[in-house]
Amino acid sequence: MMDWVPIVFIAFKVLVFGTGMFFAIKWHYERGKKGKDKQSAVLRTGGKVAAVFVLSLLGLSLLAFGLGSMLGLDLSFP
Repeated sequence: MMDWVPIVFIAFKVLVFGTGMFFAIKWHYERGKKGKDKQSAVLRTGGKVAAVFVLSLLGLSLLAFGLGSMLGLDLSFP
């Protein structure tokens, strides 16, 4: 007898992701029809988000290497 749990979970996952993709595509399509003048604001905001991400990644890596060297780990490259 086949186990029913994976079948139900996969069907639920497909249903949820399909619904989410439908509404995401619909939202982006309607948003694109509203106005093209907001593209520069979107690009500027995207640049800010990318800069914050890169700076936080740099800070986290420096924190990790600092903590690792403080704990006595060998972090030298071969």
